[in-house]
Formats: sequence, C-alpha cells, structure tokens
Amino acid sequence: AFAANEYDVLVATTIIESGIDNPHSNTLIIEDSQRLGLAQLYQLKGRVGRSHIRAYAFFMFPRGVSLTDQAYERLAAVQDNAELGSGIKIAMRDLEIRGAGALLGAEQSGNVSAVGFDLYAQMLREAVAETRGEPVVAFPEIKVDLPAKAYLPEEYIAEVDERVRVYRRLAGAITPEAVDAAATEMTERHGAPPLPARELVAIARVRALAGELGATGVSLVRKRVRIQPLELASEVLGRIAVEGAVFEPRTKAVLFPQGYEESVTDAALRSLGAILSAVRASSGA
Repeated sequence: AFAANEYDVLVATTIIESGIDNPHSNTLIIEDSQRLGLAQLYQLKGRVGRSHIRAYAFFMFPRGVSLTDQAYERLAAVQDNAELGSGIKIAMRDLEIRGAGALLGAEQSGNVSAVGFDLYAQMLREAVAETRGEPVVAFPEIKVDLPAKAYLPEEYIAEVDERVRVYRRLAGAITPEAVDAAATEMTERHGAPPLPARELVAIARVRALAGELGATGVSLVRKRVRIQPLELASEVLGRIAVEGAVFEPRTKAVLFPQGYEESVTDAALRSLGAILSAVRASSGA
C-alpha cells in the first residue's frame, strides 16, 4: 500500500534494508541508530534517494545515551560518505572500525592503526611511486552533488564484481583522459552504455575537470551550477561573465545558469569547460 502511494508513512523494522525499492520515498528516520552496524546503516540509507529527487536520512539516538567510540565512528562514517559510489569507502571504514585480522586489524601496532587504512594505502601508493621514480599524484577530495541518475544498471553489467571494478575505475580517474580511457574500456567490454551509465561517466568527468581547477565542490543550487572554491584572475572572471557566470567573493564560488532543458551534468561540464577555456586564454596557453 505504501508503494502504491496509499499511505504517506511506513513504519518498519530493519527488514527494509533487504533491497526494498520505493523510488518515491524521500525521507528516512532511524531510531536507536547507535545499535546498528555500519553495513546496516549504509544499506538503510540506500532506501531513499533512489530517484532524481533530493532525499534525507536522519539517524537518531537517545539524548541521554553516551555513544561508544565504535558507534560514534559508524555514524560519522555514514555522514562523511554521502556521495554516489561511496560504498567502497564505507567498506574500508568498516574494515578500520572492526579490524581485519592480524595484518590490518585494530589489534596490530603498526602504521595502519596509527593513520587509518585509507591514508596508509595512499602513503604506500606514494612511496611505491617515489621508489619507481614515478610522479606522485595527489588525489583531491572533490564532492560532486548533482541530482543525476548516475549508476551502472544490472541489465548493463550483470556481474557484481565487474560493476564494482568499473565503479572503482571511474572513481579513481582523476584526469579527463583517465575518465575517457575508463569509459572506452567499459564500452568495449559491455557495449554502448545506457543513460544512467553515461551520466556516471559524466559525473566522473566533472570531478576530473574540477580537480584541474583546484575546486573541491560542484553542486546545483536553484538551477545554477555552483563551483567552489576558485581563485580566478579578474581577466578570467570577465571572460566567463560574458557567458552568464556570477562570482561570489565571500565563498569564492562561481555560478553558471543551467540552460533550458539542459541536463545537470551537461550544464556542469559546460561551466567547467568555460572556466578552463578562459584560464587557458588568459595565460596564453
């Protein structure tokens, strides 16, 4: 009845984490969230936000209850990893919190427990690159918050492991060239991608272009693409102002209007492309 919109509110146990799909649901409230595991929290959060409408998940716990360190870490992990494709980060965080045996577990006394698994993996990657004489590439944290249906449908890539591999390949592509290479490989392996997969590639390209500009956030606010923070010369600002861009000095954000019937990813790519073109033109590149 809830799925058929006969009721506005569904009260349920954690059984709904088992993959129940109601795209029209936009708000989730969880009581006693401190009692649930990180995987449960992440699965429950996935019950909302399954369409292009912004959704909200509220994780509640009693005011008078002191959270354990692990409960706090679990809730913080869910809060910090709200982007599309954050499942792998959640899995790594769960690995840190619960431990993973003598090598990577919390009981060991080496570098992993001191700095965390993600940072340790990054440090190890940089050390290996330095030893090989390869350039050390920084992996910026760029948050892309665009209301696009961007995912890999099961009908397109049936195998779970292969979908995860493609997700990781796109998530790890930090340059437009790397995104193009990942997209080309995906197409060669699985054929022409459907719209959600193309949108996923577009989101990865948005992230890569934002990284080139040094921006850490791309979002859509009231039909305007917001890119921030940006340090741009007055000449660059003048060039992009011709295309309708507005600069906010306080937040160092640039806002571009979204075109009529223009998809949000196309608008973001157009905006980033305009800024990059203006920067290159002003520098004579």
